[in-house]
Amino acid sequence: MEQITEEELLLKVVRYFEINIFENHINASLKKHSKIKSYSINPIVVKYLSKVLEGNYTPEGVAKALFYPRVLGTSINTSFGTNIQKMFIKLNLAEGSAIKGIDIEFFDKIDGRKKWCQLKSGPNTINSEDVNPLIKKFTNTIRLARTNDALLGSNNNDFVVGVLYGEQAQLSMHYRKIDEIHPVIIGRDFWHRVTGFPNFYDGLVTELHKIINNLDTKEYITKGCEELSNEIRNSDLFSF
Repeated sequence: MEQITEEELLLKVVRYFEINIFENHINASLKKHSKIKSYSINPIVVKYLSKVLEGNYTPEGVAKALFYPRVLGTSINTSFGTNIQKMFIKLNLAEGSAIKGIDIEFFDKIDGRKKWCQLKSGPNTINSEDVNPLIKKFTNTIRLARTNDALLGSNNNDFVVGVLYGEQAQLSMHYRKIDEIHPVIIGRDFWHRVTGFPNFYDGLVTELHKIINNLDTKEYITKGCEELSNEIRNSDLFSF
């Protein structure tokens, strides 16, 4: 990777977040999630949720029951990890991996060794049923190393889980089980190893907070709900 200062890299990462995560999320909320065709609707559940939200079964209540969870939950959380993976590659902080199930490969700026990494968002974003398959995947890849010059000399510590935010003490018991065999590197330590800058994570959090405070959201939640409720009001799927 070309020589770059911490400030220059921080600027690039923050700009990537702004355009590819925050602004894309706002645009998708208005262009995609405000359309009834983007939902698989359970008529019983949405009627109940409308009553909870609005005190009655209304187009506005149904819209909120559909729109809020999508926009404030699954939509942003799904795109977050995918976009961060792309960002590491685009900014030459890592390479995409040719090994199935491995997200990125990078040279650890602390120990100098190559790491094969599966990315996770936060300290609780893994279930118990995910633990053994992940360990097995890493184990099978290490076996492959015996016959693959590209992986020659690699060991358990070179196959890692990178958690984008949080602290070591916050890791769930599922992550801790993985960490007994393969390192789970989280938050400040992970960003240090990828970027080479010890305080990069703290600077990133600070700068992202500034960007978020300055984002022009233009009341898009209200606008998206209004567009969706208008479609619902005129849809044959509902009877109000």
